[in-house]
This record gives sequence, structure tokens and C-alpha cells, in this order.
Amino acid sequence: MARYTGPKTKIARKFGEAIFGEDKSFEKRNYPPGQHGANKRRGKKSEYAIQLMEKQKAKYTYGILEKQFRNMFKKATAAPGITGEVLLQLCESRLDNVAFRMGLSPSRSGARQLVSHRHITVNGNIVNIPSYQLKAGDVVAVREKSKSLEAINSSLANSSNVYEWMTWNTATKEGTYVSIPARIQIPENINEQFIVELYSK
Repeated sequence: MARYTGPKTKIARKFGEAIFGEDKSFEKRNYPPGQHGANKRRGKKSEYAIQLMEKQKAKYTYGILEKQFRNMFKKATAAPGITGEVLLQLCESRLDNVAFRMGLSPSRSGARQLVSHRHITVNGNIVNIPSYQLKAGDVVAVREKSKSLEAINSSLANSSNVYEWMTWNTATKEGTYVSIPARIQIPENINEQFIVELYSK
């Protein structure tokens, strides 16, 4: 299964924020990577460079590769509503992202693995496709045989995030994707308008 497996701290440093979650290495060196590190004088970025950077940030944040991301953009363009907002809503509706938001894993890559390894069900059926698009009202749960997994229980114990567009019941280890989040509810620091401008060139 294609996914980014390179150094994550280096990518986070490139964008100047810990996009993969808590990262002690990033906290120590939160300046761009490169031979001259923090001392290098960096020229003014071109409009294209800023747009490209924003697209790369969105891709790495959600763990999506270029071809898949471009297809999602086409889908967002065809859908009613503001293209950039719809694009982020499609990213948020992915099963691996929802599993991450529900606290089943401390990272999206970990949530992706839980889905791939058949630990997650949607409406009672096992779904092992991380990019599976959830619809409002879908019930996401941990498979019965997987409810005792230490990784899941540990993550749930340390999770304190609450999102208005989903519910979660720790006792039954199941939650509902109540509605598609509005842009203002999505906490990611991404300027989706730059992505739209880049793909519209």
C-alpha cells in the first residue's frame, strides 16, 4: 500500500509546524532543515512556492499521495459548495482520519494501520480501506476481537479531543460520524484557497 514512509520530523521542520502530532525532535529544532539550519537567510517565496507548500502540507497532514489527492480535488470541484472547503471535508471524512479523531490512535498513520489490519468496522462491517469515505450517520467501531488491543486502549486513555461532528462511547468502543464538519470546525492550519489556485493554473 503506497504511503509516505520517510523522516517525519524533517517534513514537519520544512513546514514549521508539527503536522504529524507531538514530536520532541521538532520542538528541539523547529527551523527548516538544511546545512545552514536556522542561520540561512531565506528569500521571499514566490506565489507558486507558497501554493505548492500548502498543498504538500495538506497531503502530508492527511497521509495522501499526489494521485489520490488530485482525484479528491476533481471530486471537490464537481461537488456543490466552495471547492477548497469540500476538499478538506473529503479529507476529514476518510475512515483513517475519523479513527484518528475518535482517539483510536495518537497519529493518522497509526489509525491507517488499524484500518488496514481489519480492526475497525463501519455499520457493523469490517472495512480495511483507509480512504473509505464515511457519510453522516455512519457508525465506526472497534471490531469485537480487537477491543482488548493495548494500542487502542492506551490511545483512548490519553485522548481528550472532543469534536462537535462526531460522538464516541469509550465503554462500547464505538462512535458516530454525526455530520460533515464545517470549515470553521476543522482544526488543521491549512489555507485551502492556495491549493485551489495551484490546481486551477
